[in-house]
Amino acid sequence: MFKATPNPPDTDPVPHDPALDAKKLKEAADRALNFYLNPGALKNPIPPRKPSTLFNIYPDADQETLLAHACESMASASVMLSNFAGLMEGPHRNTLMGIQQVVMLGELAVNRMLDNFELPK
Repeated sequence: MFKATPNPPDTDPVPHDPALDAKKLKEAADRALNFYLNPGALKNPIPPRKPSTLFNIYPDADQETLLAHACESMASASVMLSNFAGLMEGPHRNTLMGIQQVVMLGELAVNRMLDNFELPK
C-alpha cells in the first residue's frame, strides 16, 4: 500500500532568526515567569491598585442609610431582570429568572437586616 504522505513529512528547515538570540529569549522567559510567579523579583514593581473616586460612598454614612440604598438597588435590579427575562425565551429566560431570584433573595436578606436594625442610643 502506498502512503501519500511520508512519515514524517518532508518540510523545509526553519531558518534561524538572528533576532532570536538565546540570551534574549532566556531573559524574556525569566521576566515573564517572575511577573506571574514572583512579582517581588521585578525591578519595576506593579503599582498598587487605586480605586476610582468617580463613584464614592461617603465614609461617614450610617449603616441604616447604606442598607436602605442597598435594598433599593437590589429591588431595582430584580425588577429590571424580571422585565428583561419577559422578553426572552427558552434557556436564556430561565437563566435570567434564576439571576433575578438570587438578587431577590439578597434583597430579602437586606430587608431583614433593616427590620432588625436598631439605632444606637
